[in-house]
Amino acid sequence: MSSLRYALIVDIVRSREVPDRAAAQTAVLDAFARAHDVVPLATPLWATVGDEFQALADTLPAALWTATVGRLLLPDGLDVRVGIGRGETRDVAQDGDGPAIKDGSAWWAARDAIDEAHRRADRKESPWVRTWFLDGPVTDEATKTSGHDPSVAVVDAQLLVTDRMIDGMTSPQRSYVGSAALGRTQAQVAAEHGVTQPAVSQGLRRSGGTALLAALALLEEAAR
Repeated sequence: MSSLRYALIVDIVRSREVPDRAAAQTAVLDAFARAHDVVPLATPLWATVGDEFQALADTLPAALWTATVGRLLLPDGLDVRVGIGRGETRDVAQDGDGPAIKDGSAWWAARDAIDEAHRRADRKESPWVRTWFLDGPVTDEATKTSGHDPSVAVVDAQLLVTDRMIDGMTSPQRSYVGSAALGRTQAQVAAEHGVTQPAVSQGLRRSGGTALLAALALLEEAAR
């Protein structure tokens, strides 16, 4: 049985340069688990092979919120690339006690999307690109779109802006936004990071974090 969903494929940026791969693996899973506690996914992030992870969302807002907040919650020096694919997904086999092995056009699109994010990041003018979204073909007549879907370009345009904004933040600023996106007050964020509340407020304003938080709040509301 297939359904129209949003597949996420995540990999660690420059994973061969990471000094402690086991710690990095744990940090990625932890960051996305914290995001999942606020905006649940259909299937939470799980590790597959090498430096790659996968997850499955029921809605585009949930997928976008997760991709952004998951990155923001990562520790200093660690980043991930995320490909999001819209299409059909189906379980083809069960791998022990873990998530079922999945197939379908959503996963093919997510693979193409993460490859596109990588290609764009390799260009001198856009090394900050980390996230991309693509459509996959569907066989269900009820969910087919006719011709090119302009909403895909709209989403990717926003992702370009979001990725550039995150790239311009310092590590503490990213962490402030990530914690605040989980529902923490500025006072709570300050206590978590050992700084004052005015320092958090200033960091959010200077980095554009307040605008990003407003955008994330809209996505969270739509995901619910």
